[in-house]
Amino acid sequence: MLARHLLRRQIATRTRRWSPISPGSLILPRVFATSSESSSPPPRPKFLRRTLVAAKWSAVFIGSTAVGVVLIGGCIFIHDAFTYNDKHLAGVPVSPLALQTERGGPKNLPIASRFLRDDEDEEMVKLSEKPRLVIVGGGWGAVSLLKTLQKGQYQVFVVATETFNTFTPLLPSAAVGTVQFRTLMEPLRKIIARVRGHFILGKAVDVHMSERLLEVQIPTADGKSKNIYVPYDKLVIACGSTSSTHGVPGLENCLQLKTIGDAQGIRRRLLDNFETASLPTTSAEERSRLLSFVVCGGGPTGVETAAEIYDLCQEDIIKYFPKLVREKVNIHVIQSMSHILNTYSEGISKYAEDKFKRDGVNLITNARVNTVHPDKVIYTFKDPETRESVDHEIATNFVLWSTGIAMNPFTQRVSELLPNQVHRKAIEVDSHLRVNGAPLGTVYAIGDCATIETHIVNHLLELVETSDKNHDGRIDYPEWEAMVEHIKKVFPSAKEHIAQARELFVQYDFDKDSVLGLNELAELLQHIGNKITSLPPTAQVASQEGKYLGRKLSKLGKQEPILKQNGISATDEAVSAPFEYKHLGSLAYIGNAAVFDLGQNYSFMGGLLAMYAWRSVYWSEQVSARTRALLMIDWIIRGIWGRDLSRL
Repeated sequence: MLARHLLRRQIATRTRRWSPISPGSLILPRVFATSSESSSPPPRPKFLRRTLVAAKWSAVFIGSTAVGVVLIGGCIFIHDAFTYNDKHLAGVPVSPLALQTERGGPKNLPIASRFLRDDEDEEMVKLSEKPRLVIVGGGWGAVSLLKTLQKGQYQVFVVATETFNTFTPLLPSAAVGTVQFRTLMEPLRKIIARVRGHFILGKAVDVHMSERLLEVQIPTADGKSKNIYVPYDKLVIACGSTSSTHGVPGLENCLQLKTIGDAQGIRRRLLDNFETASLPTTSAEERSRLLSFVVCGGGPTGVETAAEIYDLCQEDIIKYFPKLVREKVNIHVIQSMSHILNTYSEGISKYAEDKFKRDGVNLITNARVNTVHPDKVIYTFKDPETRESVDHEIATNFVLWSTGIAMNPFTQRVSELLPNQVHRKAIEVDSHLRVNGAPLGTVYAIGDCATIETHIVNHLLELVETSDKNHDGRIDYPEWEAMVEHIKKVFPSAKEHIAQARELFVQYDFDKDSVLGLNELAELLQHIGNKITSLPPTAQVASQEGKYLGRKLSKLGKQEPILKQNGISATDEAVSAPFEYKHLGSLAYIGNAAVFDLGQNYSFMGGLLAMYAWRSVYWSEQVSARTRALLMIDWIIRGIWGRDLSRL
């Protein structure tokens, strides 16, 4: 009270000293002070204020969560109310030919000319009158085509050995339990439903191009199989490839990673090895063999599998298995080239190699596998300096073979039917993705099973006939310029190699007469063809080819009647430019880190930031919203509870 009284006197004194004297001025400070004392509430403690704010926002959060749960529950209830109802189907129209097929063709087999759904509704009846588009395979190329194809232009049939599409880039993750197998699978029937197409579970075994009949092996009710014919107007071969053996004996002792079944086999082998190695009855030598994992091939698949096995051991095996098991694990990567990821930039290869060395992954470069035994791998190491070769062996119970591609039986059969097919690993197609040697505009091939031809010299006479305006059998410079423009249109991949047209003309004009003879022109075209590299067998290439073909076939189906009315042939060239691949970059996971090769000497690599960028790319490339949701959930589960260590 004394302090308050002194404060009032001090205020009053200052007021008298500096303020002009007026009636009531001396009591204003007192009145003001008295008023504020009586009206202002005492300040709340800081802790109490914070507690009230926290309680307020907690109540808002709980209330909004409750409202959200009620709304979501209500939506689910409404959805279920309209979904689960009784649907009575009676009198569904079915064509007699769908119930009892006719026989015919070169082998007198049943011909599936009509299907059970062809007469279900008016839309299906109209589609049954459209040209038949038959797609062999259900991989990246086929799915991209189906998602791009315009509805109502074709009656679509998909022939595949599996009922689902597989997101193959994440197979290494599924093999170690980082994501579940179901996350990588999307039913093909759901994808086909957009275009009201038909699905045939079977394996294409032969094709009769003169009669436009695809021979398909289908399962029967007694567990056996039989062959039928599926007629087509346009056939798209998109059945992928198999792993190349490179003539190495003993590959029956290896695991592969191209399908869901392969990933399941790898997962079983991994967990069996860890479980057996954990038993006290297992000898030290046998434990060392069981915990030795060999990956043959230093490409993206091999590198990512090795990285996933390392992550499994480092994050889960060390927690739930004896520590000795983790200590004895050895991961080996055998690569025939001098670097892993040799198709990427040099900086990325070096970064991945340094990362593996820090993690203790044994990189064996400049080595080739000789033989694979049930209990060991024998390989030859070639010293790059002395050029001496030395044989080594690794005792192991796990060998993954991931080195190159080869034709599957059906693509091999197609290649044998066409005499001008000389490629050993894939079907050769032109720049419009039409199979060389097949009837023009009827058979296409995309994805791993196809490769775009690069031998420009094979079209020498055609190019001369198009460009030789004076018909003297020689090409002067103006005619060469016209030929260059034609080559750029027909072979888009040759653009960068033929940009310096004047320099090439002068270089191959050996007799300096300012014209190119046939021999000089042949050498020039051979030189250009040798510089063109084939497209890699990747999901990115298959996806772009599928999208291109889907758009082109849609235009062709839509414009064909108009073109015929105007007397123009309904060819691929009339509706579309040739296919041109645009490289969007390559990426690879290397164990809680990732690398990106974006081309044009630009690359990106790093730890968690790069890994999340890698995840973002694969998440965005999922086939459906369902698989996106499942993938996100799997990554969250792995982050919180770890990988699934169940043996399936």
